[in-house]
Amino acid sequence: MSAPRGTQAAIAAGAVYFLVLVPALMLGMAITTVQNTTAAGEYTCGLQHPLADLGPGGGAQQIGNREWTSEQLTNAQTIVNIAVQRKLPRRAAILALATAIVESQLINVPYGDRDSLGLFQQRPSQGWGTAEQVSNPTYATNTFYDRLLAVPGWQTMPPGAAEQAVQRSGFPDRYAPQEPVAADLAGRYWQGPDNPAPPPPGTAPAQVGLAYGGCPDQGGANLPLDRDKLPEGYQLPTDPTQSAAVSYALSQVGKPYVWGATGPDSFDCSGLMQAAWAHAGVPISRTTTTQRHDGVAVGSISQAQPGDLLFIPGSLGTASNPRHVGMYAGHGVVVNAFDSSTGVILQPLQTWTPQIVAIRRITTGGQTPPGPGGDPRT
Repeated sequence: MSAPRGTQAAIAAGAVYFLVLVPALMLGMAITTVQNTTAAGEYTCGLQHPLADLGPGGGAQQIGNREWTSEQLTNAQTIVNIAVQRKLPRRAAILALATAIVESQLINVPYGDRDSLGLFQQRPSQGWGTAEQVSNPTYATNTFYDRLLAVPGWQTMPPGAAEQAVQRSGFPDRYAPQEPVAADLAGRYWQGPDNPAPPPPGTAPAQVGLAYGGCPDQGGANLPLDRDKLPEGYQLPTDPTQSAAVSYALSQVGKPYVWGATGPDSFDCSGLMQAAWAHAGVPISRTTTTQRHDGVAVGSISQAQPGDLLFIPGSLGTASNPRHVGMYAGHGVVVNAFDSSTGVILQPLQTWTPQIVAIRRITTGGQTPPGPGGDPRT
Protein backbone atom coordinates (compact mmCIF):
# COMPACT_ATOMS: atom_id res chain seq x y z
CA MET A 1 0.00 0.00 0.00
CA SER A 2 1.49 3.41 -0.94
CA ALA A 3 2.12 6.09 1.66
CA PRO A 4 -0.16 9.14 1.85
CA ARG A 5 0.79 12.00 -0.46
CA GLY A 6 1.86 14.24 2.45
CA THR A 7 4.19 11.55 3.76
CA GLN A 8 5.76 11.12 0.31
CA ALA A 9 6.46 14.86 0.15
CA ALA A 10 8.09 14.82 3.56
CA ILE A 11 10.33 11.91 2.54
CA ALA A 12 11.37 13.73 -0.64
CA ALA A 13 12.17 16.91 1.27
CA GLY A 14 14.30 14.95 3.72
CA ALA A 15 16.25 13.35 0.89
CA VAL A 16 16.97 16.74 -0.65
CA TYR A 17 18.19 18.02 2.74
CA PHE A 18 20.64 15.17 3.30
CA LEU A 19 21.85 14.88 -0.30
CA VAL A 20 22.18 18.58 -1.16
CA LEU A 21 21.95 20.94 1.79
CA VAL A 22 24.05 19.01 4.32
CA PRO A 23 27.10 18.65 2.01
CA ALA A 24 26.80 22.33 1.07
CA LEU A 25 26.67 23.36 4.71
CA MET A 26 29.70 21.18 5.52
CA LEU A 27 31.66 22.74 2.67
CA GLY A 28 30.77 26.21 3.88
CA MET A 29 31.92 25.33 7.39
CA ALA A 30 35.23 24.02 6.04
CA ILE A 31 35.83 27.19 4.04
CA THR A 32 34.96 29.34 7.03
CA THR A 33 37.37 27.33 9.20
CA VAL A 34 40.21 27.84 6.74
CA GLN A 35 39.46 31.54 6.45
CA ASN A 36 39.33 31.94 10.21
CA THR A 37 42.59 30.03 10.64
CA THR A 38 44.33 32.27 8.13
CA ALA A 39 42.90 35.41 9.68
CA ALA A 40 44.16 34.29 13.08
CA GLY A 41 47.75 34.73 11.95
CA GLU A 42 48.74 31.25 10.72
CA TYR A 43 51.68 31.03 8.33
CA THR A 44 50.18 30.68 4.87
CA CYS A 45 51.60 29.56 1.57
CA GLY A 46 50.72 28.52 -1.96
CA LEU A 47 49.50 25.16 -3.16
CA GLN A 48 51.49 22.11 -2.18
CA HIS A 49 53.93 20.86 -4.79
CA PRO A 50 52.77 17.53 -6.31
CA LEU A 51 55.95 15.79 -5.09
CA ALA A 52 55.81 17.22 -1.59
CA ASP A 53 54.62 14.00 0.03
CA LEU A 54 56.24 11.57 -2.39
CA GLY A 55 59.97 11.44 -2.00
CA PRO A 56 61.62 14.83 -2.42
CA GLY A 57 60.30 17.05 0.30
CA GLY A 58 58.02 14.33 1.67
CA GLY A 59 58.09 10.76 2.89
CA ALA A 60 60.05 7.66 2.00
CA GLN A 61 59.41 5.65 -1.16
CA GLN A 62 60.05 2.15 -2.38
CA ILE A 63 61.93 2.26 -5.70
CA GLY A 64 63.25 -0.99 -7.08
CA ASN A 65 64.06 -3.33 -4.22
CA ARG A 66 64.95 -0.61 -1.72
CA GLU A 67 63.15 1.95 0.38
CA TRP A 68 64.69 5.40 0.24
CA THR A 69 64.33 8.34 2.61
CA SER A 70 63.16 11.75 1.48
CA GLU A 71 66.70 13.12 1.73
CA GLN A 72 68.14 10.33 -0.41
CA LEU A 73 65.45 10.78 -3.05
CA THR A 74 65.90 14.54 -3.14
CA ASN A 75 69.60 14.12 -3.85
CA ALA A 76 68.91 11.40 -6.42
CA GLN A 77 66.51 13.71 -8.22
CA THR A 78 69.11 16.49 -8.23
CA ILE A 79 71.72 14.17 -9.77
CA VAL A 80 69.34 12.94 -12.47
CA ASN A 81 67.90 16.34 -13.35
CA ILE A 82 71.33 17.89 -13.74
CA ALA A 83 72.21 15.12 -16.22
CA VAL A 84 69.00 15.85 -18.12
CA GLN A 85 69.66 19.60 -18.22
CA ARG A 86 73.24 19.04 -19.34
CA LYS A 87 71.90 16.72 -22.08
CA LEU A 88 74.03 13.83 -20.88
CA PRO A 89 73.13 10.20 -21.57
CA ARG A 90 71.15 8.39 -18.89
CA ARG A 91 74.24 6.24 -18.37
CA ALA A 92 75.98 9.28 -16.82
CA ALA A 93 73.19 9.66 -14.25
CA ILE A 94 73.40 5.95 -13.39
CA LEU A 95 77.15 6.18 -12.83
CA ALA A 96 76.77 9.30 -10.68
CA LEU A 97 73.99 7.72 -8.63
CA ALA A 98 75.98 4.51 -8.11
CA THR A 99 78.94 6.57 -6.95
CA ALA A 100 76.89 8.64 -4.50
CA ILE A 101 75.22 5.51 -3.12
CA VAL A 102 78.64 4.00 -2.38
CA GLU A 103 80.28 7.15 -1.09
CA SER A 104 77.51 8.62 1.07
CA GLN A 105 74.32 6.56 0.72
CA LEU A 106 72.96 9.61 -1.15
CA ILE A 107 73.22 11.80 1.96
CA ASN A 108 75.08 15.12 1.94
CA VAL A 109 77.29 14.16 4.88
CA PRO A 110 79.58 16.68 6.64
CA TYR A 111 82.38 14.20 7.31
CA GLY A 112 84.43 11.50 5.62
CA ASP A 113 87.90 10.05 5.18
CA ARG A 114 90.40 12.86 5.88
CA ASP A 115 88.86 15.99 4.30
CA SER A 116 86.19 14.21 2.21
CA LEU A 117 82.76 15.87 2.24
CA GLY A 118 79.35 15.66 0.68
CA LEU A 119 77.47 13.35 -1.66
CA PHE A 120 80.53 12.15 -3.56
CA GLN A 121 83.04 12.46 -0.71
CA GLN A 122 85.09 14.92 -2.73
CA ARG A 123 88.30 16.20 -1.15
CA PRO A 124 89.17 19.90 -1.27
CA SER A 125 92.84 18.99 -0.83
CA GLN A 126 92.69 16.96 -4.05
CA GLY A 127 91.38 19.79 -6.21
CA TRP A 128 87.65 19.03 -6.14
CA GLY A 129 86.78 22.52 -4.92
CA THR A 130 86.50 24.34 -1.63
CA ALA A 131 84.69 22.85 1.35
CA GLU A 132 81.81 25.20 0.57
CA GLN A 133 81.62 24.02 -3.02
CA VAL A 134 81.76 20.27 -2.42
CA SER A 135 79.16 20.67 0.33
CA ASN A 136 76.69 21.90 -2.29
CA PRO A 137 75.02 18.93 -4.06
CA THR A 138 74.57 20.88 -7.30
CA TYR A 139 78.25 21.85 -7.49
CA ALA A 140 79.38 18.38 -6.42
CA THR A 141 77.23 16.69 -9.07
CA ASN A 142 78.40 19.00 -11.85
CA THR A 143 82.01 18.41 -10.84
CA PHE A 144 81.53 14.64 -10.93
CA TYR A 145 80.06 14.91 -14.43
CA ASP A 146 82.89 17.19 -15.58
CA ARG A 147 85.47 14.60 -14.54
CA LEU A 148 83.45 11.69 -15.90
CA LEU A 149 83.27 13.29 -19.35
CA ALA A 150 87.05 13.65 -19.33
CA VAL A 151 87.46 9.84 -19.04
CA PRO A 152 87.93 8.39 -22.58
CA GLY A 153 85.32 5.77 -23.42
CA TRP A 154 83.46 6.11 -20.11
CA GLN A 155 80.13 5.10 -21.67
CA THR A 156 81.33 1.66 -22.74
CA MET A 157 83.45 0.73 -19.74
CA PRO A 158 82.45 -2.35 -17.73
CA PRO A 159 80.36 -1.80 -14.57
CA GLY A 160 82.24 0.07 -11.90
CA ALA A 161 85.19 1.06 -14.08
CA ALA A 162 84.08 4.58 -14.99
CA GLU A 163 83.19 5.41 -11.39
CA GLN A 164 86.61 4.22 -10.25
CA ALA A 165 88.32 6.25 -12.96
CA VAL A 166 86.72 9.37 -11.48
CA GLN A 167 86.90 8.58 -7.78
CA ARG A 168 90.18 6.63 -7.55
CA SER A 169 88.84 4.76 -4.56
CA GLY A 170 90.77 2.30 -2.43
CA PHE A 171 87.73 0.00 -2.80
CA PRO A 172 87.07 -0.13 -6.55
CA ASP A 173 84.78 -3.17 -6.42
CA ARG A 174 82.00 -1.39 -4.56
CA TYR A 175 80.56 0.57 -7.49
CA ALA A 176 79.44 -2.12 -9.92
CA PRO A 177 76.92 -3.81 -7.56
CA GLN A 178 75.12 -0.49 -7.12
CA GLU A 179 74.51 0.17 -10.81
CA PRO A 180 71.21 -1.82 -11.00
CA VAL A 181 69.93 0.09 -7.96
CA ALA A 182 71.08 3.35 -9.52
CA ALA A 183 69.28 2.45 -12.76
CA ASP A 184 66.00 2.11 -10.81
CA LEU A 185 66.45 5.60 -9.36
CA ALA A 186 67.41 7.10 -12.71
CA GLY A 187 64.30 5.59 -14.27
CA ARG A 188 62.12 7.20 -11.60
CA TYR A 189 63.36 10.75 -12.26
CA TRP A 190 64.57 10.76 -15.86
CA GLN A 191 62.59 13.13 -18.10
CA GLY A 192 62.27 12.57 -21.84
CA PRO A 193 64.25 10.28 -24.14
CA ASP A 194 67.86 9.28 -23.64
CA ASN A 195 70.48 11.69 -24.90
CA PRO A 196 73.26 10.96 -27.41
CA ALA A 197 76.94 10.92 -26.56
CA PRO A 198 78.19 14.28 -25.26
CA PRO A 199 80.60 16.54 -27.16
CA PRO A 200 84.33 15.90 -26.83
CA PRO A 201 86.15 16.87 -23.63
CA GLY A 202 86.97 20.55 -23.47
CA THR A 203 83.49 21.72 -24.40
CA ALA A 204 82.15 23.95 -21.64
CA PRO A 205 79.44 22.11 -19.73
CA ALA A 206 76.06 23.65 -19.07
CA GLN A 207 75.80 25.16 -15.63
CA VAL A 208 72.84 24.32 -13.45
CA GLY A 209 71.88 26.63 -10.61
CA LEU A 210 68.73 24.90 -9.36
CA ALA A 211 68.67 21.92 -7.03
CA TYR A 212 65.44 19.98 -7.03
CA GLY A 213 63.36 18.91 -4.08
CA GLY A 214 62.87 22.17 -2.34
CA CYS A 215 61.14 23.39 0.73
CA PRO A 216 57.78 21.59 0.88
CA ASP A 217 56.22 24.63 2.52
CA GLN A 218 56.20 27.29 -0.15
CA GLY A 219 56.76 30.18 2.19
CA GLY A 220 54.41 32.64 3.68
CA ALA A 221 53.63 34.48 6.89
CA ASN A 222 51.87 37.64 7.95
CA LEU A 223 54.73 38.92 10.10
CA PRO A 224 56.68 41.49 8.06
CA LEU A 225 58.64 44.26 9.59
CA ASP A 226 61.62 46.42 8.91
CA ARG A 227 62.69 43.43 6.90
CA ASP A 228 66.09 44.37 5.52
CA LYS A 229 67.75 46.23 8.39
CA LEU A 230 69.71 44.69 11.24
CA PRO A 231 69.29 46.16 14.71
CA GLU A 232 71.73 48.84 15.78
CA GLY A 233 74.88 47.35 17.28
CA TYR A 234 74.42 43.98 15.57
CA GLN A 235 77.55 41.80 15.53
CA LEU A 236 78.22 38.46 13.91
CA PRO A 237 78.94 35.49 16.18
CA THR A 238 82.55 35.02 17.22
CA ASP A 239 82.69 31.35 16.22
CA PRO A 240 84.10 31.43 12.64
CA THR A 241 81.92 28.60 11.34
CA GLN A 242 78.72 30.06 12.72
CA SER A 243 79.79 33.49 11.50
CA ALA A 244 80.33 32.21 7.96
CA ALA A 245 76.85 30.62 7.82
CA VAL A 246 75.04 33.58 9.36
CA SER A 247 76.83 36.21 7.28
CA TYR A 248 76.00 34.31 4.07
CA ALA A 249 72.32 34.08 4.99
CA LEU A 250 72.18 37.78 5.88
CA SER A 251 73.87 38.74 2.62
CA GLN A 252 70.99 37.16 0.68
CA VAL A 253 68.35 39.48 2.15
CA GLY A 254 66.32 41.02 -0.66
CA LYS A 255 66.76 38.12 -3.10
CA PRO A 256 63.64 36.39 -4.44
CA TYR A 257 62.00 33.25 -3.14
CA VAL A 258 61.74 30.49 -5.79
CA TRP A 259 60.55 27.01 -4.88
CA GLY A 260 63.38 24.50 -5.27
CA ALA A 261 66.12 27.14 -5.58
CA THR A 262 69.41 26.94 -3.67
CA GLY A 263 71.02 30.14 -4.97
CA PRO A 264 72.92 32.08 -5.83
CA ASP A 265 70.18 34.29 -7.30
CA SER A 266 67.12 32.93 -5.47
CA PHE A 267 66.24 30.53 -2.68
CA ASP A 268 63.47 28.64 -1.00
CA CYS A 269 63.46 28.31 2.79
CA SER A 270 65.50 25.13 3.12
CA GLY A 271 67.64 26.00 0.09
CA LEU A 272 68.85 29.13 1.89
CA MET A 273 69.77 27.09 4.95
CA GLN A 274 71.73 24.53 2.92
CA ALA A 275 73.57 27.22 0.94
CA ALA A 276 74.45 29.16 4.10
CA TRP A 277 75.97 26.17 5.83
CA ALA A 278 77.71 25.06 2.64
CA HIS A 279 79.36 28.51 2.66
CA ALA A 280 80.69 27.57 6.10
CA GLY A 281 81.99 24.27 4.72
CA VAL A 282 79.35 22.18 6.50
CA PRO A 283 77.04 19.98 4.39
CA ILE A 284 73.46 19.66 5.61
CA SER A 285 70.45 18.03 4.01
CA ARG A 286 68.22 19.66 1.42
CA THR A 287 64.59 19.87 2.58
CA THR A 288 62.79 21.15 5.63
CA THR A 289 61.57 17.67 6.53
CA THR A 290 65.14 16.33 6.58
CA GLN A 291 66.86 19.40 8.04
CA ARG A 292 64.55 18.82 10.98
CA HIS A 293 66.95 15.98 11.89
CA ASP A 294 70.30 17.59 11.03
CA GLY A 295 72.76 18.48 13.78
CA VAL A 296 71.56 18.18 17.37
CA ALA A 297 68.41 19.32 19.15
CA VAL A 298 68.31 22.51 21.22
CA GLY A 299 66.03 22.34 24.22
CA SER A 300 64.48 25.82 24.23
CA ILE A 301 64.53 29.16 22.47
CA SER A 302 66.38 30.65 25.44
CA GLN A 303 69.34 28.43 24.47
CA ALA A 304 69.34 29.37 20.76
CA GLN A 305 72.63 30.47 19.21
CA PRO A 306 73.35 32.23 15.90
CA GLY A 307 73.20 29.72 13.07
CA ASP A 308 70.58 27.50 14.71
CA LEU A 309 67.75 26.36 12.43
CA LEU A 310 64.27 27.26 13.66
CA PHE A 311 61.25 25.26 12.47
CA ILE A 312 57.57 26.22 12.41
CA PRO A 313 54.64 24.22 11.00
CA GLY A 314 53.79 26.53 8.10
CA SER A 315 50.44 26.03 6.41
CA LEU A 316 51.33 22.55 5.14
CA GLY A 317 52.92 21.18 8.30
CA THR A 318 52.23 20.23 11.87
CA ALA A 319 54.10 20.45 15.13
CA SER A 320 55.54 16.99 14.49
CA ASN A 321 56.20 17.66 10.79
CA PRO A 322 57.19 21.34 10.37
CA ARG A 323 57.41 22.68 6.83
CA HIS A 324 59.10 26.08 7.14
CA VAL A 325 62.60 26.90 8.39
CA GLY A 326 64.62 30.00 9.16
CA MET A 327 68.01 30.75 10.71
CA TYR A 328 68.51 32.55 14.00
CA ALA A 329 71.04 35.29 13.25
CA GLY A 330 71.45 36.48 16.84
CA HIS A 331 70.31 39.75 18.45
CA GLY A 332 66.66 38.70 18.22
CA VAL A 333 66.64 38.37 14.40
CA VAL A 334 65.55 35.49 12.14
CA VAL A 335 66.55 35.40 8.47
CA ASN A 336 64.43 33.28 6.12
CA ALA A 337 63.21 32.90 2.57
CA PHE A 338 59.67 34.04 3.29
CA ASP A 339 57.49 33.52 0.21
CA SER A 340 57.34 34.26 -3.53
CA SER A 341 55.94 37.75 -3.02
CA THR A 342 58.40 38.77 -0.29
CA GLY A 343 61.70 36.93 -0.81
CA VAL A 344 64.49 36.66 1.76
CA ILE A 345 63.83 38.90 4.75
CA LEU A 346 64.62 39.52 8.40
CA GLN A 347 62.01 39.02 11.12
CA PRO A 348 61.97 39.49 14.89
CA LEU A 349 62.54 36.31 16.84
CA GLN A 350 59.58 37.22 19.05
CA THR A 351 57.19 36.79 16.12
CA TRP A 352 58.53 33.28 15.49
CA THR A 353 58.73 32.14 19.12
CA PRO A 354 55.05 31.16 19.63
CA GLN A 355 55.17 28.83 16.63
CA ILE A 356 58.65 27.30 16.90
CA VAL A 357 58.37 23.51 17.26
CA ALA A 358 62.02 22.50 16.81
CA ILE A 359 65.51 24.00 16.98
CA ARG A 360 68.57 22.27 15.49
CA ARG A 361 72.20 23.22 16.06
CA ILE A 362 74.51 22.43 13.15
CA THR A 363 77.74 23.18 15.00
CA THR A 364 78.55 22.82 18.69
CA GLY A 365 81.53 24.73 20.05
CA GLY A 366 83.21 24.83 16.68
CA GLN A 367 82.56 21.12 16.07
CA THR A 368 80.07 19.67 13.60
CA PRO A 369 77.76 17.09 15.19
CA PRO A 370 77.52 13.71 13.47
CA GLY A 371 75.03 13.86 10.66
CA PRO A 372 73.20 15.02 8.83
CA GLY A 373 70.72 12.81 10.56
CA GLY A 374 69.14 11.61 13.66
CA ASP A 375 66.23 10.34 11.68
CA PRO A 376 66.34 6.69 10.53
CA ARG A 377 68.15 6.47 7.21
CA THR A 378 69.06 3.48 5.10
